[in-house]
Amino acid sequence: MDSGELIVEPGTSPQPPERRFVKVRCCIVGGGPAGMMLGYLLGRAGIDVVVLEKHADFFRDFRGDTVHPSTLEVMDELGLIDGFLKLPHQRLQKMDGLFGGTHVRIADLNRLHTKYPFIAFMPQWDFLNFLREAGARFASLKVMMSTEAVDLIRRGETIAGVRATTPERPLDIEADLTIACDGRHSIVRERAGLKVEEIGAPMDVLWFRVGRRADGTENLFARIEPGKMMVTFDRGDYWQCAYVIAKGQYEAVKARGLQALLDDVVRMAPVLRSGIGDVKSFDDVKLLTVAINRLPHWTRPGLLCIGDAAHAMSPVGGVGVNLAVQDAVATANLLADKISRGCPCEAELDAIRARREFPVKMTQAMQVVVQNHIISGALKPGNQPLKVPLIIRLITAVPWLQGIPARLLALGIRPEHVASKAAQTP
Repeated sequence: MDSGELIVEPGTSPQPPERRFVKVRCCIVGGGPAGMMLGYLLGRAGIDVVVLEKHADFFRDFRGDTVHPSTLEVMDELGLIDGFLKLPHQRLQKMDGLFGGTHVRIADLNRLHTKYPFIAFMPQWDFLNFLREAGARFASLKVMMSTEAVDLIRRGETIAGVRATTPERPLDIEADLTIACDGRHSIVRERAGLKVEEIGAPMDVLWFRVGRRADGTENLFARIEPGKMMVTFDRGDYWQCAYVIAKGQYEAVKARGLQALLDDVVRMAPVLRSGIGDVKSFDDVKLLTVAINRLPHWTRPGLLCIGDAAHAMSPVGGVGVNLAVQDAVATANLLADKISRGCPCEAELDAIRARREFPVKMTQAMQVVVQNHIISGALKPGNQPLKVPLIIRLITAVPWLQGIPARLLALGIRPEHVASKAAQTP
């Protein structure tokens, strides 16, 4: 048939598509920051690696897009920084806000002794596409889009790869090592039976964009008022807005109506007035359910979890992307040579948790402090005046103190540096 239509004779049924089989040294599930950075590093080391991304592209408007100096330093160490910074981005050096009408300064990255003293705001899809294009020169790296992991292949107690679906046919990928980078709702983690320790968060976030006039510049980053909180990111031709609500209050916000929400937004941030008409319905508003959790155990024989699959972070500080990249760098540093010879033993895999768990726990602890002592209080119903916390008053009043939160935000705790080797090229 010229149409290519499948014709089934009466009394017969179409045959299921033939399953395809692939064998690699390492299978990375998830094409987010952890997965794409680790894929790049292992491909650079000459290791036969495949990265599976279930979507056809990287375009997700609600993905984190704050690239901190710790990640910029990694890109520099890999020789990628010049091309990376040619991508459209905005730079943030001073984090200013309004707390109950009082101007505060939370951090000043100019006070850091680092090569890149700024946070780059860049859509995450540009970051991920850049890594994919940069890694295309490595013959040992393959990125498979529209390929969704649905189960694990087991050999006794050992994870021996993943079963996946593609638009053409099912796919079995046998791998010496499987690495889960598939986010806070990780299917790999679930199939492996790894239990998550929930820490909790008192808020969710409404994520939307508002058109920006060419002369609509403003240095304010965060605004906190009684019962309300909002963060705005200058994206050049639009504002990306994060309107913070108390956990579980989305339906109540919807019940008040879109106009009531937009009126609150414009009152808090008058600079958004000219473009607020871009938000035409609740279809233009994405609900981001905030969670903080982590795995007590990151491994099974043949399996390692990193990034959000091992520890979901709060959006406080915008550190999620950067911790994921740090996990990837540590994994390549500690395991690349071992993966080249086969699957590392579980003790060797657990070295990643041992290396990364302290920075994760400390960062989450700081996020919980901010949530419990600042955000929760700000989101309480009522119109009681907000008092700027003493620590924020001190940081605002004493400029050199602004370098302390700047360092914690920009570089994190025990930042990683690239130590894995590049393969020798002919």
